[in-house]
Amino acid sequence: MSRILYPAQTKYLNSFRKKDDPLLAEMEEFAEKNSIPILSWHSAFFMEQIIQLHKPRRALEIGTAIGYSTIRMARTMGRSAVVQTIEMSKHNAALAKKYFERSGVSNRIELIEGDALNVMPRLDKKYDFIFLDADKEDYKKLFDYSMLLLKRRGVIFVDNLLWQGYAAGGHIPDKYRTSARHIRSFNKLFTSLPNLISTIIPIGDGIGLGIKK
Repeated sequence: MSRILYPAQTKYLNSFRKKDDPLLAEMEEFAEKNSIPILSWHSAFFMEQIIQLHKPRRALEIGTAIGYSTIRMARTMGRSAVVQTIEMSKHNAALAKKYFERSGVSNRIELIEGDALNVMPRLDKKYDFIFLDADKEDYKKLFDYSMLLLKRRGVIFVDNLLWQGYAAGGHIPDKYRTSARHIRSFNKLFTSLPNLISTIIPIGDGIGLGIKK
């Protein structure tokens, strides 16, 4: 066998997933039906494990979408912790607010509406944990701001670094070509910074995990 994961192995691993949260299940279904990209459940579970180990008090999410990962972060962090999340789409922000109200952790979430490239330079506090999942063409600029806002020994968690496999090359459809080029450039930066202990992990659509020195 030249691979580890085939459909049968994937199905086997998926069989261990616990689906005991009706709100998250509803959000996953809504996102799929409406073609709204959210963090894959594999990646979300991995993020929760990192949060449980790192125990951040202040987290920043760049790209709220409908609030799926925001809720999972807020539920995993301590009761006195806070998640600030930035969303540019008014439509997505409105959806996220409704889900936050039903999550039981809305008091731990602060939604900031606007373009992250304009919002982040105005933020005056540092963060223990930053989750980056926004427009791929802006990843480098958003990452630069993130490194300024991330505390020493803080963790940065970045989604989509394999970009549906297109980051590795091969035949790339026209609609993914520009974004794949941005991701490739970002991956070189992410894995080469001397002040960041970083790696790219093949979970979900590719997770970048970094610890600031």
